[in-house]
Amino acid sequence: MRIGWLGLGAMGAPMASCLARAGHDVAGYDVVPGRAASLAAGGLRAADTVAAAARDADLVAVMVATPEQLEQVLSTLMGPAGPDGPDGPDAPALAPGTIVMITATVGPEAVAAAAGRLAGPGVTVVDAPVSGGVARAAAGDLLIMVSGPADAVRHIQPVLDALARNAPVVGASPGDGQRMKLVNQLLCGVHIAAAAEALAFAAALGLDPAECWRVLRGGAAASFMFEDRGARMAEGQFDEVRSALDIFVKDMGLVGAAADEAGAWVPLAAAARRLYARGHDLGLGRLDDSALIEVLRPGRPSGSE
Repeated sequence: MRIGWLGLGAMGAPMASCLARAGHDVAGYDVVPGRAASLAAGGLRAADTVAAAARDADLVAVMVATPEQLEQVLSTLMGPAGPDGPDGPDAPALAPGTIVMITATVGPEAVAAAAGRLAGPGVTVVDAPVSGGVARAAAGDLLIMVSGPADAVRHIQPVLDALARNAPVVGASPGDGQRMKLVNQLLCGVHIAAAAEALAFAAALGLDPAECWRVLRGGAAASFMFEDRGARMAEGQFDEVRSALDIFVKDMGLVGAAADEAGAWVPLAAAARRLYARGHDLGLGRLDDSALIEVLRPGRPSGSE
């Protein structure tokens, strides 16, 4: 399949490379100069612009960080493709019949709005947010929560199979996948916060957090986030960013907004959201999200919590 991949960050790069290794023709673009070219050894073709990546693609995948970035991508895709476009300088970058797969976590409203906006030019949106982390992205072992028109989902099934261990269809409308992902992010965000609080508590009790992590990871208190983030919290090395703390500032904000809209009471999510916001305020936002433990260290000012 001819794929235009937009967004080659911590998750986007290994996903696009995974598809290239699976034999798909992948043209990648990222706003960071040189990032696409750095992946060429893995079979990915570097594109200089969003339009160049999308041109002639059967599927355009969007892996950005925020709803605002999705809006910027859509505006570019629906604008002129440029003088080298198939129908001249006024042709849009997306041809009728193209499928746009949104793999980012941007909330149900943003994806539903994108689907409505692209329907006019004859473009179909598949909502496909992902979960699993960088290592699983590289191995094609993600969970992808898929929603959208059945024909479009069937058409991109080879792509889903290459990227995911499991890609259940969770709804028929773009936005349903985002709703499922927000439930996922509520759990992940709270689990990371719980791991940070527990290991900071261990330190306050005079225990070695690393030893505490080694002991407890084999018992009933274990979770994926305790295993994964807890190891990095115990090491205290946050500069190797696998998922930035600011991603959870954004995601827990989306959870809170969706909860308000639904009239749901999410007190644990709200408490975790305040911790991530505090981490951002303390300058930790661009570090790995395991740096959340620094917010809870003994002696750290607690702000308004």
